[in-house]
Amino acid sequence: MTEWQKTDWRSKPRVQMPDYTDAAALGAVEAQLSKYPPLVFAGEARKLKSALGQAARGEAFLLQGGDCAESFSAFSADAIRDTFKVMLQMAMVLTYGAKVPVVKVGRMAGQFAKPRSAPTEMQGDLELPSYRGDIINELDFTEAARIPDPAKMLQAYTQAAATLNLLRAFSTGGYADVHQVHQWTLGFTEGEKAAKYRDMASRISDTLDFMKAAGVDSDRAHTLQTVDFYTSHEALLLEYEEALTRLDSTSGKWLAGSGHMIWIGDRTRQPDGAHVEYARGVLNPIGLKCGPSMTPEDLKVLLAKLNPDNEAGRLTLIARFGAGNVAEHLPRLIRTVQEQGANVVWVCDPMHGNTIKSSSGYKTRPFDAVLREVQEFFAVHRAEGTIPGGVHFEMTGQDVTECTGGVRAVSDEDLSARYHTACDPRLNASQSLELAFLVAEELSSMRDARAAHVG
Repeated sequence: MTEWQKTDWRSKPRVQMPDYTDAAALGAVEAQLSKYPPLVFAGEARKLKSALGQAARGEAFLLQGGDCAESFSAFSADAIRDTFKVMLQMAMVLTYGAKVPVVKVGRMAGQFAKPRSAPTEMQGDLELPSYRGDIINELDFTEAARIPDPAKMLQAYTQAAATLNLLRAFSTGGYADVHQVHQWTLGFTEGEKAAKYRDMASRISDTLDFMKAAGVDSDRAHTLQTVDFYTSHEALLLEYEEALTRLDSTSGKWLAGSGHMIWIGDRTRQPDGAHVEYARGVLNPIGLKCGPSMTPEDLKVLLAKLNPDNEAGRLTLIARFGAGNVAEHLPRLIRTVQEQGANVVWVCDPMHGNTIKSSSGYKTRPFDAVLREVQEFFAVHRAEGTIPGGVHFEMTGQDVTECTGGVRAVSDEDLSARYHTACDPRLNASQSLELAFLVAEELSSMRDARAAHVG
């Protein structure tokens, strides 16, 4: 077999990618990007892979979350801080419920491109190419805005580098102190409707008080002040990915330098397609979205291509079926993985199968449907005797009104108040944290059941 090259994807069928009209401009951007430093380093990707290996064995739990599509216009330090903050809160609650470390991976610093269900869209009598994310074209519904512009890759790189810089500062500069994070969470449980989560929050407080009394506090324990926080995105725009691919001098393997973890979407996982070809050659942890159309035959081929050495933590299968459909589709995939003896992390994405159009005309996701898919995911793993390794949410730390429901009871009529997403509806800070409490309850009950079975 010939040695993999980062350009090999170019000979494979490509889908969900733009056709750039100016080849010279595209080539100039790719040449410039290829000289830029990578955004992440091979040692970080290996460390994340090791942590995901623990999640596959039930010794850790993955929390992956962030924007559906990062925006150039909405880019700000406050937005990054708010999403990081709510993910820390979620992670603390999940850690308490699961009693294992939570691996924190943001959909950040690279989540700029989006697959679309149709190549064009209509407004009135005008038909234009679909908006594919700020790294490719613009949201404005004009002919000029929808032309793919390769220079946008340079802006995406700059924004990703700035985002990573701030995330690294937050992770190690004291902002992530465990006691401060818990104080934020206590504020959420003060509301009358969130009272049911107060008991778990109080128990977390008691644990922290005990640790302090025992001499394990932030002043003495560096680990209580810092966190490992990783970035991830869908590796959709392969010209950008290739330009940031670097040879790791330590291992002699190729690194996708655009993010710690990359994933292949449900629309781009063709076994002989360009996206699978690119992902199979890099050392990073790889995610693979699995929707209702995933067949056992395709999954077998993808397992062999994406993780030929059956390396723990290398491959994460992200299930996205929609509430009410998990029991129909997930068991056959679990059994396929077991038949192959494959090492994978099973993760639930309860967002993408639960998008509906509200009575007020907005695309939304009902909180109850999101929660129901998570519960069904856990129920199937309980029945199959397998390990639910994580959750994957589209969310923001901002107080948006894009998904309905939750303790603040966002209604269809409320959606127009703060509907800011450029693409898909996201859970807001309150809904995200509430979901973390509910997932923590699932994890806690699974842990208790496992202990009782062992006993």
